[in-house]
Amino acid sequence: MYLIAEFQDQPRLEDAIHALKAEGLGVLDMDLFSEEPVEFRRGILDRPSRMSLVAVLGAILGGSLATTGVYAAQHNYALVTGGMPIFSFWGSGVITYETTMLGAVLSTFGWFLWESGLLRRRKKNMPVPLVPPGSMCLRVRCADHQIAARAQRILDLAGAVAIEKMESA
Repeated sequence: MYLIAEFQDQPRLEDAIHALKAEGLGVLDMDLFSEEPVEFRRGILDRPSRMSLVAVLGAILGGSLATTGVYAAQHNYALVTGGMPIFSFWGSGVITYETTMLGAVLSTFGWFLWESGLLRRRKKNMPVPLVPPGSMCLRVRCADHQIAARAQRILDLAGAVAIEKMESA
């Protein structure tokens, strides 16, 4: 079951989110929809992100694979180098650098798509509200009717303009 509450001003929306979190609902149970970006202070509707860790791991993986590939290619196809080493980090540095950056960029882009929900399968029963101009809609996922009744009371006390109850199919 979902509750969709429409708010006109941000302070009331923030109060509603704080009250819902105090009632035991998590930030993953709440989604905000708006025509324009809404910027909250830290701690209001923060969701954990592992983007920086994924970028570093992607860079390490990309650089390691490139260096290993260059090393293997230079040792499997040995050339007469006139006393110079077959494998040199100075000679393969550009390839290592570029693929390190490529690994970081591609992993960051892929993780962004994952965190935004574009790569995940969406549940077909999740309602998306129509947001009137100048409004913000808060969608709250409620596990049962008792939680929904308490959440509806909290949203009403916080100053929601309209509250719509939608059953998940």
